[in-house]
Amino acid sequence: MQCNLWNVITPAVRTTCFKQYQQALPAIFHQRNYSKAQDADLVVIGSGPGGYVASIKAAQLGLKTVCVEKRDTLGGTCLNVGCIPSKALLHNSHYYHMAHAGEFKTRGILMDNVKLDLPALMLTKETAVKQLTGGIAMLFKKNKVTHISGQGTITGKNQVSVKKADGSTEVVNTKNIIIATGSEVTPFPGITIDENTIVSSTGALTLKAVPKRLIVIGAGVIGLELGSVWKRLGSDVTAIEFLSSIGGMGIDGEVSKSFQKILEKQGLKFKLGTKVTGASKSGSVIKVNVEDAKNPDKKETLECEVLLVCVGRRPYTEGLGLEKIGIEQDQRGRIPVNVRFQTVIPNIYAIGDTIHGPMLAHKAEDEGIVCVEGIKGGTPHIDYNCIPSVIYTHPEVAWVGKTEEDLKSEGVQYKVGKFPFMANSRAKTNNDSDGFVKVLSDKNTDHILGTHMISSVAGEIINEAVLAQEYGASAEDIARVCHAHPTCSEALREAALTAYCGKPINF
Repeated sequence: MQCNLWNVITPAVRTTCFKQYQQALPAIFHQRNYSKAQDADLVVIGSGPGGYVASIKAAQLGLKTVCVEKRDTLGGTCLNVGCIPSKALLHNSHYYHMAHAGEFKTRGILMDNVKLDLPALMLTKETAVKQLTGGIAMLFKKNKVTHISGQGTITGKNQVSVKKADGSTEVVNTKNIIIATGSEVTPFPGITIDENTIVSSTGALTLKAVPKRLIVIGAGVIGLELGSVWKRLGSDVTAIEFLSSIGGMGIDGEVSKSFQKILEKQGLKFKLGTKVTGASKSGSVIKVNVEDAKNPDKKETLECEVLLVCVGRRPYTEGLGLEKIGIEQDQRGRIPVNVRFQTVIPNIYAIGDTIHGPMLAHKAEDEGIVCVEGIKGGTPHIDYNCIPSVIYTHPEVAWVGKTEEDLKSEGVQYKVGKFPFMANSRAKTNNDSDGFVKVLSDKNTDHILGTHMISSVAGEIINEAVLAQEYGASAEDIARVCHAHPTCSEALREAALTAYCGKPINF
């Protein structure tokens, strides 16, 4: 015989018990550390370029989408402390350099008493960041993407728990999960970053004063860009690089050498083939110990007021709970995925800086879109040979596809077509003619294999080369396409013409 205790107690006791239960309920939830749960078709962890684009695309395709972000603002590293603020400083510092260094005078523009207002310069950067991060929030609202602020942890193959700032946890049950948590600065062994005088790229974006001397460890993309900013604003900048060339991985050798000469002409100093062995602070001075990469007996101590550490980035997966659900990482901290961006758990995906390939915002964006389309039943495809790279110095450096070094190592027969901007009418008119365009094409088929350039507008021109390569164009195809005159993009046409038939028109 069953006994239902609830039915035999008196109404008064029943009422008292119910009230006590109601009063205890919030404490029970707090003890369990969650406040509510909801269901979704997709949870995206991270709102950087890969994460926010994937979230919007998923919502547009009809998926009930939740995006989890631990920062107070959306946009990830790129919008908050990466691509966007650095480009704001690059752009405005170039204006200051032109005015202060007398370049305006050569253009017939006279001015006196040019001064730097660093707080105002920084404010333009902060304004751009605020507008763009706020813009993502508006796009989320427009596309009905639910934004949850907090640290996301995968607590099951169909569950993400979000730890919020107030200590509560929100649980989201979901059909699919995309890991888009991006990357973080790679630490340098033995050097502690304080973001004041020993800084990462994040601290270099918020310096309160122009350092008299700045040493940059690493002459890759980030080091060159930020080094250029502070050189233009008046700092004596030296970049130390372990490799024998600048520009990082993927840059064409000839382009790298020419680029270095241009930057040296601007006043940047380089110590290549040099290893940093340590750094120490003595009052306001930082002493950096270095040695020759090939001959450790050749040692030297350099001094500066600010030390910028730019030795790369690594995947950020802290707090995701990957090990608990059986998702392993490779020796570089990356998450292995298949062509559909699936991890070993089929409904959990990873994109962007957390997986293989270059750590580029636009690469993450494309992967986010293709990944979501795959979830909806599409066939994912990205040609990683058609992902462009840009260094946003002045002039800019941009490339896509194979370098000459790649083609030589692969035994591919190829043709080279080059055209200098000193022979381009628009570049000459603009008094901005440093650099050249180089097109590499297959010797037998004329198929474009790679395009490399140095120009003040290389970051814009490269996209024509990317489009051509994506659709399998030949050098002749570009050479026969009418280009507006006068434009810097005509240099690409002339380089393609040279690759095709060996004879440019204007050089």
